[in-house]
Amino acid sequence: MATIHQIIGKVNPALYAENKEDLLEKYKSQDKIPANEVKPKPLLQHTLVYDSSSETLEPVYFFILDLMNDMRLSPEKIVDNFSPSPGSGHFSELGQRATIMQQQATKILGDINNVTRSILNLVYDLKEFKIRLQSYEDMKSQKKETKEAALLSLKQIWMDKVDINKGNSSIKALAVAGGVGYQTLIDAFLFVQDEKQADKVDLNDRVKRIVKQRIQEFNLWLSESEKELKKRYEIERKYLKSQVNSVKIYARWAKPYLRAAQQLEISDSSGNPALVKAFNTILLELTLLGTSKVDIKGAVGEEKLPKDFLRLMKKGDLKRDYVSCVVVDFNFRGIPQRVAQQPHYTFGGRAEIKFTAYALNSDELKKVHEELSKSDIADAFGLIEGATSNLEELQDDIDAFLKEEEKSEKSAEKKLKEDMSNPFLALLGFYNKTEGSIFRPRVELDKSLKPDNYAEKNYLRVLATAGAKETTFKLFEVYKKAHGMPTYP
Repeated sequence: MATIHQIIGKVNPALYAENKEDLLEKYKSQDKIPANEVKPKPLLQHTLVYDSSSETLEPVYFFILDLMNDMRLSPEKIVDNFSPSPGSGHFSELGQRATIMQQQATKILGDINNVTRSILNLVYDLKEFKIRLQSYEDMKSQKKETKEAALLSLKQIWMDKVDINKGNSSIKALAVAGGVGYQTLIDAFLFVQDEKQADKVDLNDRVKRIVKQRIQEFNLWLSESEKELKKRYEIERKYLKSQVNSVKIYARWAKPYLRAAQQLEISDSSGNPALVKAFNTILLELTLLGTSKVDIKGAVGEEKLPKDFLRLMKKGDLKRDYVSCVVVDFNFRGIPQRVAQQPHYTFGGRAEIKFTAYALNSDELKKVHEELSKSDIADAFGLIEGATSNLEELQDDIDAFLKEEEKSEKSAEKKLKEDMSNPFLALLGFYNKTEGSIFRPRVELDKSLKPDNYAEKNYLRVLATAGAKETTFKLFEVYKKAHGMPTYP
């Protein structure tokens, strides 16, 4: 899993990647660079170590968290991993809790798979029905060629699906093995359109009698089959909608269990020398990201920016904000200690804290969050997406079938708009219907990041950089002073 520092280096390799030349030469495009191959190059980084086995680690974390809030950095948690040693009691208890969550999630995912198979079958059936119904629509065409082709297609279907049930007396069976005189039976049936035309065709009497009988049966089947096919098409389309809604419900039910199981998942730190199997130890990794937007009005008032920036801001020429970012990484090596008569643990030990500064614009920050959402942090939701991947591949087909129903609902809604005073329809929510995605909203994100223009590069980026360095050092220095550590002169 790539760290947030590597992701920032991928988003802006020109500023925050030491090996930018090698990566761009190897992958030719910034978007194709794997984040885990980036060597981060932050603006500034300070590290401090706090080691106290008698004091708990929670105050260290919450002191910095509250300090970031006080400095209006709006912190958000990016990483939260833990690795207890296999020999500790903490390991077995968390393992039991994770197993319960996994069992519940697995049961719901099994239901999702069953419904998904049903949806796949429905989609393929509806496609076949739609092809069949198209032939009936072509029968009503004004073009003679289209109408004749549709009629021949339906006759072929009738011979293969309906007439074949007559066994040896079916048209195909008689034409193939019915003896002399029946060789023209299939061609005659395909050519003749009604009983009157059968009398005019130059055929022997036996073939004429069979053709007239089968044409009458076919025409009756033609009128009835269209009604039944449309009825079944509508029923299966509505059933498809209910099945898709069922997947949505199951997905919502599974997410809490998957999220809990993922949060209780033990990360693999077997190669870390601090994690000995027989010891009662635990390793914790936490990462906080704090951001502070550059205040253009305040910077102009303090003469950090020219007054022209106020005019540019009013005209809307400043398309994006610039943000000072502080990343705080916590690496805890603790000793779990059970609280008396409580199923909880406290942790005392060694905390290594790194304060890192970056300056990003709003587009880059958005891209960082997109990359984070693709990482292993979103494994729980990735399981949901994997369980429903077949539906994503069929999304266009599902939308096409269900939007037909939306069109019919809209036409009915137009008729009822003439009378908006019906309180019962209002109670049912008829007037509040909104359009939306059938299975999952589709959002196409712009992957391109525009480079800084002159004003952004020489003023806003510089100001965000200075703010990030100042805030990062202030967090580091305040914590040191609060805990009696030696400070810089």
